[in-house]
Amino acid sequence: MTVQAMCSTAVVTDLDANILARIREPDVHLALWRRPLPGSLSPLSSLNWEEIDDIDEPISRDTLATDIPALVQAAGYDAMVDALTNEIVPLCQRFADIMDCVQMRLRLEVIETDACRKFHADNVSARLLMPLVGPGTQWIHAGGDESIYALQPGEVGLFKGWRWTENPRILHRSPPVAATGATRLLFALNPVERNEGA
Repeated sequence: MTVQAMCSTAVVTDLDANILARIREPDVHLALWRRPLPGSLSPLSSLNWEEIDDIDEPISRDTLATDIPALVQAAGYDAMVDALTNEIVPLCQRFADIMDCVQMRLRLEVIETDACRKFHADNVSARLLMPLVGPGTQWIHAGGDESIYALQPGEVGLFKGWRWTENPRILHRSPPVAATGATRLLFALNPVERNEGA
């Protein structure tokens, strides 16, 4: 198979959230749900980031409905708690079903530096990324041309990592923002454990 053919099969995109389940297909290394940022989340861009704490916590699929609003509230999102909860809980449920996992690690991070600025694959089976504010995660076809693509706020990308494949075809990075003064808000999710047969 040529590099061009491998690139064309490595990414699948759709306007329907069900596209994310195709990450389980052997040739798919990025499943991308293309959609605009939900209107309920648009006020996120006007938050005072100095008053927001990062979230980096393990969560269980069995207690999402109680744990997530508590985490979001404790992080300082205040008036955005319901909107974020209504977005994140169904996404976590969908991810847990796709990955057949009970425990997940959830991150909701404010990023103002050039973190993870080299293109890479994560040392996880898969990672879900959804930019909410600012420039979105950038990605490229490994071994392809030099074209750089980016997730837009609200879009959801499910990327295969090293624990799923020995040869990741899609690499990603955080876009450089330090020199621009831009602030990013990024939601990320990956399995902590996976059930038999996953």
